[in-house]
Amino acid sequence: MPSTPRPLRKLGFLTIGLFDAADPARGHESTLEIIELGERLGFDSAWVRHRHLQYGISSPVAVLAAASQRTRRIALGTAVIPLGWENPLRLAEDLATVDILSGGRLNPGVSVGPPMHYDHVKDALYPHSADAEDFGYERVRRLLDLVRGKPATDFSGVEGFEVFSDVVQPHSPGLGRRLWYGGGSLGSARWAGEHGMNLLTSSVVKAGDGDGPPDFAGIQLSHIREFRARHPDGEAARVSQGLVVIPTDSASPEQRARYAAYAAERLPRTASPQGPARLLFAPDLVGTSEEIAERLHAHAAFREVDEVAFALPFTFGHEDYVQILTDMATKLGPALGWRPTAG
Repeated sequence: MPSTPRPLRKLGFLTIGLFDAADPARGHESTLEIIELGERLGFDSAWVRHRHLQYGISSPVAVLAAASQRTRRIALGTAVIPLGWENPLRLAEDLATVDILSGGRLNPGVSVGPPMHYDHVKDALYPHSADAEDFGYERVRRLLDLVRGKPATDFSGVEGFEVFSDVVQPHSPGLGRRLWYGGGSLGSARWAGEHGMNLLTSSVVKAGDGDGPPDFAGIQLSHIREFRARHPDGEAARVSQGLVVIPTDSASPEQRARYAAYAAERLPRTASPQGPARLLFAPDLVGTSEEIAERLHAHAAFREVDEVAFALPFTFGHEDYVQILTDMATKLGPALGWRPTAG
């Protein structure tokens, strides 16, 4: 098997945290149990998705606050919080609070753009300012400044019995270097690098308008290299890859058949760019850990990273996730040169 120039240093996973509307507590508990399992298996990080007005995690910061009290080592991330739904000042306070509670383990990932189905939700979300809201990079810059300790107000000092600060409290000094941007375009990779963020890549990129057949790995590789070229840390700048990966080493025959059917149903969207945004999807990687490792070592973008947050499939059951994570930690990770974190 070919070697990779960047041996895998950090292994993480990403879950959507689906739940049944009739029993949302069970779904949230399942997510917390999966994160606890990840820590026991030695994973370096656990990430949760963000879904509004759907049957997934709508408040990842709250879920990770709970996870921080049930774990002690594993890093906890969001992939990603869409900032179009957020007030950067309030979000900065929540993130700093959870980072303090977790002992400095929070890794917030964010993205920009208008909220999904904005025309249908804007009256509830921004009833008086819907047409004036800016959903571009300025929203991220505001969050960065506030998390990193720039003043939020020109007022501070003592008023009566109360003491006021001009910066977000609590202030968590290391959090500013653990902010990630979830980017799938060359422009977002460039912006994230210029502003000293970390870069979260996923199984989706913007294909652009180039000629010839689309090459997902090549496009993602160009994003990673552009990001590092613009980042103050250069080649040491952190990039995490988030492909959908499903090892089957210990899976039952029924599970293997279901996993293969899931990947096959999603495969057609990988053949060409989808929609007006020309989104290109990577194929899901299903097979034994040896087979998946071989495919990853041949992936041009994977060869440029030393940390991953492999995405768990959306619609599988709790026991499926237990099997997949166990195989990732005991079979796939070691095949990629990774070793579990002790303790």
